[in-house]
Amino acid sequence: MAAIAVFGGGGRAVTAEARRRGHGVTAVVREPARYPELGADGVAVVRGDVTDAGSVAAVAVGHVAAVHAVSPFSGPERGFDSLDPEFFVKAADALLSGLAAAGVGRLVAVGLFADLLGADGRPVMDDPAVFPPDIRPFALAHTAGLRRLRESEEGGVDRVVLTPGGGLEENAPRTGHHAFGGEEAPDGMRVLSYAGLAGAVVDEIARPTVQSAAGVGARRKVAEKERKDEEDRQERQDWERQKDGAVVHGPPPGMNSTCLA
Repeated sequence: MAAIAVFGGGGRAVTAEARRRGHGVTAVVREPARYPELGADGVAVVRGDVTDAGSVAAVAVGHVAAVHAVSPFSGPERGFDSLDPEFFVKAADALLSGLAAAGVGRLVAVGLFADLLGADGRPVMDDPAVFPPDIRPFALAHTAGLRRLRESEEGGVDRVVLTPGGGLEENAPRTGHHAFGGEEAPDGMRVLSYAGLAGAVVDEIARPTVQSAAGVGARRKVAEKERKDEEDRQERQDWERQKDGAVVHGPPPGMNSTCLA
């Protein structure tokens, strides 16, 4: 099974899903003592700084993929006087540089619904009827990080951003299947469970369907490492997708991908 580095306390569900499938996980957080719930069999909780390339490289060595689920806060909160508008840009730069130095070829980042485009072609964050204006600074900072992931010339890391196509609810039912779309927000508010999004993230590590231009080799590396262990599960998953009429498709290289339940 693969070893996955999950950056950020926001990756709890991803850590749990990866362990459920038998992967080894390194959970990288600023203050390990604040996240005792992350500690479990097969999970190493370590201190790291996602905005420092050296720190990223040091904790990522030996892993085949990484997940970016970091927030500059302990949880999304209103009132962002302390927000560094460059936080997500710094994180993108450090992750791409540090992961490349560590030989980690795949990065899956968790996006923000506000980054998606509404029916009028504008970002959701620009519509005050949909997105609260007081948390728009957070969305703008997040979008700047997404842009850096797209535009960076760092070619050693294949990356994709998976964005929930609506609200996220911890206790929402898990459907067991999902579909990928492009950058447009879906019609009507969808609800996706944390476990459902985590499943999509781990799927994109185990068997990528969406890639940037950087990483054909990285895709092969992950697929070959897990092929024997994942073969039966993937056959069942493919059958479920066909049965439920789910459609999986990717955006142009390096773009954002919407994840729908």
